[in-house]
Amino acid sequence: MRPADLELATVIKSYGDTVAVRGISLKVKAGTYCCLLGPSGCGKSSTLRMIAGHEDVTSGDIVLGDDIVNELPPAKRGTAMMFQSYALFPHLNVRDNVAFSLRMKGIAKAERHKRADAALELVAMGQYAARLPAQLSGGQQQRVALARALVTDPQVLLLDEPLSALDPFLRIRMRAELKRFQRDLGISFIHVTHSQEEAMALADLIVVMKDGVIEQAGSPQEIFNAPATEFVARFMGGHNVLTVGAKRVSVRTDHVSLAPAGGPGKAAAVQEIEYQGSFVVVSLKAADGQELTATIAEKAFYAAPFGLGDDVTVSWDPANEHLLTN
Repeated sequence: MRPADLELATVIKSYGDTVAVRGISLKVKAGTYCCLLGPSGCGKSSTLRMIAGHEDVTSGDIVLGDDIVNELPPAKRGTAMMFQSYALFPHLNVRDNVAFSLRMKGIAKAERHKRADAALELVAMGQYAARLPAQLSGGQQQRVALARALVTDPQVLLLDEPLSALDPFLRIRMRAELKRFQRDLGISFIHVTHSQEEAMALADLIVVMKDGVIEQAGSPQEIFNAPATEFVARFMGGHNVLTVGAKRVSVRTDHVSLAPAGGPGKAAAVQEIEYQGSFVVVSLKAADGQELTATIAEKAFYAAPFGLGDDVTVSWDPANEHLLTN
């Protein structure tokens, strides 16, 4: 299948009296790596499952290419789903796991095995075709699950927290592979995650959700450098949210400078110091009660270090203040 644009038009999802998704509208251009990002309960997984056809749409439309797909079953939508648990059949070998959906479509054994082997080669798992899932590592199982999703030749691949079960080192390696697969295939990936770092590393388009609505959608740079709301600034991290005069603003923590007490700026006291290798995170409480954080390069901090309880002056360039809408 050719890549296709995906559009959600005023999509609502209700479970009885509970509204999980509140009329969201979103356009994802073909070939985009899109991450749905937000805390638990924000509606991101419900949104993904509606796109997949595993949840009914209460109202609104899901459009893939030129077609409204609300009423189509998952297998006929042009999408494929990669589940968080991988959901591999333990009694089937790798080849048959990948070929299972083709078997359900009535495709002959020789053809489905040929297509399964091609999908396994794509994810560098061809040599493991005869193994059972229990004989694979977590990263290998993930690749098999990816091959099983790709064997149907989808226009959009849907991924439900695919990296959450992996250890931190493997997670970093696998997210690089996911990005490479998406770039090579040229189709859209819609990836649900609660990890800001994961979304920043992978996405062309980040969609930040809260309480069933989209707080902000944009590139990683737009989301991080120009958060639309206080929630986005706090959720993404790396920002101070402050009241300056009559306005609420965000200031990136790495744009904050510290100096000995008595200089020009805001008086504050050092509350916590966290060493993070290449940088040091300093938590502060200003004399007016506002809490701030400064992220300082390791070399700069230890050239003139501060200790717990020290009085300091906090300052930043007003040009680095970003006005928040709410």
